[in-house]
Amino acid sequence: MSTTTTGNPALDTPPRAGIGQPIGAGIVTALVGFTSSFAVVLTGLTAMGATPAQAASGLLAVCVTQAVGMLVLSRRYRMPITLAWSTPGAALLASTGLVAGGWPAAVGAFAVAGVLIVLTGFWQRLGTLIAAIPAEIAQAMLAGVLLPICLAPIKSLTVSPAVVVPVILTWLILQKFAARWAVLAAFAVAAVGAGIDIAVTHRSVDLSTMAPRIELTVPHWSWQALIGVAIPLYIVTMAAQNIPGTAVMSTFDYKVPWRAAMTVTGLGTIVGAPAGGHAINLAAISAALSAAPAAHPDPKRRWIAASTAGFVYLLVALASGALVTLVVAAPKGVLETVAGLALIATLAAALTAALGSAEHRSAATLTFVVAASGVTLLGVGAAFWALVAGLLVRWLLRPAPGPRRYQVGWGVESRWRIFEEELA
Repeated sequence: MSTTTTGNPALDTPPRAGIGQPIGAGIVTALVGFTSSFAVVLTGLTAMGATPAQAASGLLAVCVTQAVGMLVLSRRYRMPITLAWSTPGAALLASTGLVAGGWPAAVGAFAVAGVLIVLTGFWQRLGTLIAAIPAEIAQAMLAGVLLPICLAPIKSLTVSPAVVVPVILTWLILQKFAARWAVLAAFAVAAVGAGIDIAVTHRSVDLSTMAPRIELTVPHWSWQALIGVAIPLYIVTMAAQNIPGTAVMSTFDYKVPWRAAMTVTGLGTIVGAPAGGHAINLAAISAALSAAPAAHPDPKRRWIAASTAGFVYLLVALASGALVTLVVAAPKGVLETVAGLALIATLAAALTAALGSAEHRSAATLTFVVAASGVTLLGVGAAFWALVAGLLVRWLLRPAPGPRRYQVGWGVESRWRIFEEELA
């Protein structure tokens, strides 16, 4: 590598690097993004009433739509714009469970969430409304949604200890030495354990279901699914993925083309919905893997990493059927264990953001409790009622009006501020 240093940043030339560096970064981005949370997606879709074939189709759909979206955005804007499925959204589905109208109603809710995402890009007032939701309330709702899933590894210890204990121990060890690969290693151990269990119990596995395929469902719309699934899915996708994703990109001096990003992810969600895809969005945490200097010293060349990640997702999409086949044959609780471990860090971040401000801690705590309760009223899930309860309590306990101040540094308020500047 070589570089020219003049003392003037505007004249300095970045060190040269081969194309292999961004390609490697893109491969890592895709593998980390996929392995860290695909179990959450399968758990969420299954909880919504999807059959194994429909869940496999949904996983395939979100892989393909986000891959195409990355290829389009990164090449068009020459930026490392990476996309992901909505992991918080999948967790929301898992905690909500069956809704009135069953799986077709859930598919209809996915499509409506996609429409709302597209509208956010074109209608500034809707984006402003989302930005107006207090960060503490949004994060508390997310934390409450995540809690039941994060409890699954503990509950599974009493169901399938022989498989679950090695999975948890593997995850703990990798958290210390290679946290990025902890979930992947945990899944690998789970797969080996499931294979041994299948062999010992002589259970048969239908190999014909391992081929990737699309299972289309005609959407159905019920008001319970729209209020209890579509709106919370849209809110957590915006609050926990799109807004932080914009903020992450800004830390590397990239300004995300907001309207184009919302249009691509929203249309991708709409197109993928009949196949079972719940939502795609801007990547947040994994976005740094392609946007950071480690991907390439020259910021103008890092888009190659995002494009590579898109190609890799097209390849891993082919494994969707095989993964679901393994999950179906695995002992009870194994998938839930991997999903719960994958969300521990997200739960910790959401709780920190929700309870960090003493001023609104009561409202955030109530939001968290209602969301974690899993209660269903009038056919509408707990996530919606948690949002209503939190906003109501926050309004009742609101302090005297005064100038709004933002936290210095990296925090939820900082993310909201960046998002508001994008809308402006």
